[in-house]
Amino acid sequence: MRQTSVTARRVAAASVSLVVAAGAAACGPKDNDAKGSGGDSAPHKGGTLTVLNSQPQTDFDPARLYTSGGGNVPSLVFRTLTTRNRENGAAGAKVVPDLATDTGRPNKDATVWTYTLKKGLKYEDGTPITSADIKYGIERSFAPELSGGAPYLRDWLAGAADYQGPYKDKKGLSAIETPNARTIVFHLDKPEGEFPFLATQTQFAPVPKSKDNGTKYEEHPVSSGPYKVVKNENDGEHVVLVRNPNWSAATDGERKAYPDEIDVRSGLDSSVINQRLSASQGADAAAVTTDTNLGPAELAKVGGDKALAARVGTGHFGYTDYIAFNPTVKPFDDPKVRQAIAYAIDRSSVVNAAGGSALAEPATTFLPSQKSFGYTPYDPFPAGTSGNPAKARELLAQAGHKNGLTVTLTHSNAKDFETSPEIATAVQDALKKAGITVKLQGLEDNDYRDKIHSVKTEPGFFLAHWGADWPSGGPFLAPIFDGRQIVKDGANFNTGLLNDTSVNDEIDAINKLTDLDAAARRWGALDQKIGEKALVVPLFHPVYKRLYGEDVRNIVISDWTGVLDISQVAVK
Repeated sequence: MRQTSVTARRVAAASVSLVVAAGAAACGPKDNDAKGSGGDSAPHKGGTLTVLNSQPQTDFDPARLYTSGGGNVPSLVFRTLTTRNRENGAAGAKVVPDLATDTGRPNKDATVWTYTLKKGLKYEDGTPITSADIKYGIERSFAPELSGGAPYLRDWLAGAADYQGPYKDKKGLSAIETPNARTIVFHLDKPEGEFPFLATQTQFAPVPKSKDNGTKYEEHPVSSGPYKVVKNENDGEHVVLVRNPNWSAATDGERKAYPDEIDVRSGLDSSVINQRLSASQGADAAAVTTDTNLGPAELAKVGGDKALAARVGTGHFGYTDYIAFNPTVKPFDDPKVRQAIAYAIDRSSVVNAAGGSALAEPATTFLPSQKSFGYTPYDPFPAGTSGNPAKARELLAQAGHKNGLTVTLTHSNAKDFETSPEIATAVQDALKKAGITVKLQGLEDNDYRDKIHSVKTEPGFFLAHWGADWPSGGPFLAPIFDGRQIVKDGANFNTGLLNDTSVNDEIDAINKLTDLDAAARRWGALDQKIGEKALVVPLFHPVYKRLYGEDVRNIVISDWTGVLDISQVAVK
């Protein structure tokens, strides 16, 4: 549930499976070679996989990592109660057991969840992993000095709102019980049918209390996964992982762990990364990136080269770029003005500004177009691909603006196509045809974020974006439209300041469901109900494409992360 950083947006991938040339073959079946990769196609153990990234893998501590994403590197070291299914496409949007024997056993109203650990689980030093270690790992994530992780546990666990972690409070969290070494029970403040998704987050990784050295733990975290950390230089700029001899594939059905070593090198310029992957010389032939996308110019080059096109991976990730309104600011307090803007938007020009149809898909729904989110096609203000300025003018006249009006659109000046000046200009041009003069207010990225996330300073009309922490409608709709999540003295994401009892009640009702398919259908219906209020105008879902080296095998990209899954990759 967060508006992701530039880095995370690059790590994410979008909901469109549009590929360049033979790119579709880049998402081959699990345990099969991607077409175009050359001979010796069967994945096998051995070799070194190199990861070339723009952003360093900082805060290599399960308490401080936001999710198990981070380019998948942390998930090689930290196992959790549950994990994502390591399959291509939609199948990869499912949650499956990891350290636990199942995805959790809820009580009748989903306020109590019980897990049993698998037998034979061990850390890298051979000591057994216990339920107490998982409880301790969660408790230390509450420590202020280890901040940075996802906020759900503080909100969901009963009586946890003011807990300050085990360094200050030796009593621990009473909401978590460990009746024996293999059983852990969670007591929640309210029903949460999606708790199995939350249990995939790195805060659920076991941490042995005897090995915890606070903020220094990230230098050598104790591995529960197939690899252990042997080098971490310059706070994640160079991380080296080697095999954990005490990891057992018999207890881990998800991670293949083919390479002997993972060499992660970060802080590189994106153009350099793509040049190195394209050339595939030396160690770069067995290299991947998890945070660097191909741009329009690079895609044009790839499209003319079959060999390169066969080495493009296209992911699917839940993400939406949109216009946000603050209805307490005139003239956006009038629904007809908001509707007029929705009709006036030319999504084809916005898509072009975002890099073209290879990098963006027009959107009319807030939920991404994937089944797991509950996607239900609808368009409350249908205007085709190029907008309907005549309908917009009609609504403006009804709102008392028959001669048009002038508004200000706030956006970021960062080199990021999602809220960039290019997108803002495309919106400006479209609205001009409807008689709306748009003045652009471009801010430095930090100033932009501070302004739009404060109830006191939020502008009336601005560009925004949102990505989900797991593939469901819950972390998409609740933070943006649940009135109880309006934050008046902190970071607020309910930009429309919607506090509709019927919406809040439906969110609560869906959260009680443990049948995730049934929940998805209701999230879709709720999305349509909210969409008719015109508090946001969905613009597009970004598409991310990444090159990988010519000696890389077994490409798996799921709808959960949209990123090439390192745990499945083999090298020639």
